[in-house]
Amino acid sequence: MTPVAQKPATDPRDHLIVALDLPSVRTAEAVVARLGDTVSFYKIGYELGYAGGLGFARELIADGRKVFIDFKLHDIGNTVAHGVASIAQLGASFLTVHAYPQTMRAAMEGKGASPLRILAVTVLTSYDDADLAEAGYGADVATTVARRVAQAREIGIDGIVCAPTDAATVRGLLGPGRAIVTPGVRPAGAPTGDQKRVATPAEAIRAGADHLVVGRPIVASPDPAAAARAVQAEIAAALPPI
Repeated sequence: MTPVAQKPATDPRDHLIVALDLPSVRTAEAVVARLGDTVSFYKIGYELGYAGGLGFARELIADGRKVFIDFKLHDIGNTVAHGVASIAQLGASFLTVHAYPQTMRAAMEGKGASPLRILAVTVLTSYDDADLAEAGYGADVATTVARRVAQAREIGIDGIVCAPTDAATVRGLLGPGRAIVTPGVRPAGAPTGDQKRVATPAEAIRAGADHLVVGRPIVASPDPAAAARAVQAEIAAALPPI
C-alpha cells in the first residue's frame, strides 16, 4: 500500500471513517486499494478482526492511515483493562467499549498514557424503544442514551458512539472537546439496511458529530472512491466555516 500523507484536521477525509465490515483481509485490501488516497480513516470490527484484521490494522497504520477498532468490549474490569492495553499497542486511534460504568473505567485505566481514544457505545443504532423493552430495559432509547452519556462524561471518556439522530442531544450533554462518532449514516436515497435510526452525512455533521462511519454505501458501491467523495462533499458543505 502507498503511504497516505497526513492532512489538516479540517479535511473532510478526517471526518469520514469507512467501515471495512468484510469477510477477509484480501477483500479489505482490494477495497482500500480502490479507495486509494480518497480515504484515510478505516474501521475494523468483528467480522474482519476475527479474520486477521488486527494484522491488517497494523499495516494500515504503518502506511499512515488511521484505524478505529470497533470491538465494543464489555467484560469484567480486569479483562477489559488488559484487552485495552493490548489494543493500545497497535497504534489505533479509536476503540469502542459498551457504556457501562465499570467497563468504561477499566478501559480508561487500560489505555494508560497511550494516545488511544476510548469511545463508549450508548445504544446500538439497530435498536429502538421496542428492542430495549424486549431486552428488559425499563427506559426508552432517549433516556438510556442520556444516562450513559452523563456517566461517560463523569468518568472522563474520550468520546461517544451514538446514532446520528441522537448526536445533537449527546453534544449538549457531553460538551465540547470530546468526540462524537456516528454510525447509521446513509447518503440520501441509500437503503437503510438493518439500521433503524439513521441520518444523511450533512444531517449528522450539523447535529454535532465529528466522525461519520459509513460502510455498505461505499464498500458495496461499483465505484467506492466516487461514493466516498460524494459523502465527503456532503460533509464539507455541512462543516462550520473555519
